[in-house]
Amino acid sequence: MTASTTSGRLAQEMRASFTLALPLVLGQLASVAMNVIDTLIAGQHSAQALAGVAVGSAVWSLVFLILIGVLMAVPPSVSQLNGARRRHEIGALFRQAAWLAAAMGGALLLLVRSSGPLLAAMGIDPLVRPGAQAFLAGISWGAPALALYLAFRYVSEGVALTRPTMVFGIAALVLLAPLGYGFMHGTFGLPSLGTYGLGLATSIVLWLQAAGLLYWLWRSPVYADLGLFERFDWPRWAPIRELLTLGLPMGVAIFMEGSLFVATALLIGTLGLVAVAAHQIAINIASACFMLPLGIAMATTVRVGYAAGAGDRSGVRWAAGGGYALSAIAQVLTATVLVFGASAIANAYTRDAAVALLATQLMGFAAIFQLSDGLQAASGGALRGIKDTRIPMVITLLSYWGIGMPLGWWLGIVQGQGAAGMWIGLIGGLSAAAILMTWRFIALSRGDQPHVFAG
Repeated sequence: MTASTTSGRLAQEMRASFTLALPLVLGQLASVAMNVIDTLIAGQHSAQALAGVAVGSAVWSLVFLILIGVLMAVPPSVSQLNGARRRHEIGALFRQAAWLAAAMGGALLLLVRSSGPLLAAMGIDPLVRPGAQAFLAGISWGAPALALYLAFRYVSEGVALTRPTMVFGIAALVLLAPLGYGFMHGTFGLPSLGTYGLGLATSIVLWLQAAGLLYWLWRSPVYADLGLFERFDWPRWAPIRELLTLGLPMGVAIFMEGSLFVATALLIGTLGLVAVAAHQIAINIASACFMLPLGIAMATTVRVGYAAGAGDRSGVRWAAGGGYALSAIAQVLTATVLVFGASAIANAYTRDAAVALLATQLMGFAAIFQLSDGLQAASGGALRGIKDTRIPMVITLLSYWGIGMPLGWWLGIVQGQGAAGMWIGLIGGLSAAAILMTWRFIALSRGDQPHVFAG
């Protein structure tokens, strides 16, 4: 293949991935912006409320990560069926995924409502704990809704229909701002419920989001041939076990990465209000930046999965290549924003000069890990597309908890570097994951691993 042909094919792949990824990126940004809105509303109330929501959000994000990880088995399963021209089997998969989501959501609701002892055991500042527990009590009611929404959404994304992710993500964001402010501050005729009200408002929005997407799937003609609602199915262990076999390693992998950030937040929670508030601001922005490579990775999973389902090994490599190229461009852009806009962003969040100064410093560290974060996301997306999940799980365990957390703990706590030291640990963990995950995909896509392709 000539250089011009190669560049033309890469450009074609990037365009196709961009078209698929853009609604996913916007939808993911809207999801993260819900946490940003919670943070902004709490920050305007008091530093204590902001710190409580920061810690509560860290615990809630564990729920989000568990659900995303396990249910992320749905897109590659759907896309491979689509690529193999077996669309008629997607409806049965959808119904079993919904049962799995409902069970997980119910279990996580109970766990979140019992998280008080965890906060105490972690040594979270006694001034911060009441607000965090109240926020978690309110938002816990949304766990089943979040699980169902993700299952519905991933089926749609698996057949390359990503617009609903954007539409319902933005709709939820628009609803949360007035509802959250009203329940926290007692405006718009709503009771003043503090951080509990902020969590409750998020739960209400999550239920509306799930119901709206379910109605969309039912009424839109583009899903008609999938047979999503053609009959009622009781839970069946065989397909649920297949989803779990694929999804649990992904759940562990994503949990390992996300729990690194959560554990970092909880350890920073022992350093006082300023450190907690500054970390929350910085992690909000870093999370928002990550939505670009995450959306691209999700699109890569679908495109790689489709090619794998069709038995097109070359198509798998090209689809992944388009994802890598888009992710690199996105990460250069986000790093630039973080380098030059950190101070302005921090001051938009808070009036506290000490909090703003530390948040600006932490966003500088976030700029450093943008490239490695994007690379590991792209590689993870490509590996999910070929249903390779167990070795990536081991890689994430080693990278985040064998390298990232020990390094952050040693620098931040033992050496007394505080929040800055913890963030250096994040850089180390993400960099190790990026190198190892990329090596893994290259090794599998060279042509000597036929078992990973459905065709």
